[in-house]
Amino acid sequence: MAAHVMNSLERDPFSGEVFIFRSKRADRLKMIVWDGTGLVLIHKRIEGRGFVWPSVRHGVVQVSSTQFEALFEGLDWRRIATARQHRPVAI
Repeated sequence: MAAHVMNSLERDPFSGEVFIFRSKRADRLKMIVWDGTGLVLIHKRIEGRGFVWPSVRHGVVQVSSTQFEALFEGLDWRRIATARQHRPVAI
């Protein structure tokens, strides 16, 4: 999977980003992430339904941490609204 991230997605699997892959039937997820000491592989199978999957452009989709949690729980991540982050004007 790390080789796929490097070669097909042209991303660095050791960056700390979480890379998520879905099975064709949409009932399983595999994730890899570098935790600073090694690559961690997570496999999840959801019972009774599939994962709601974002539409993918150019092989990569970015989701917020809140949307990721919803996706991982099998919820419709598109219904999760995240608060906009604004840069402070003064400190």
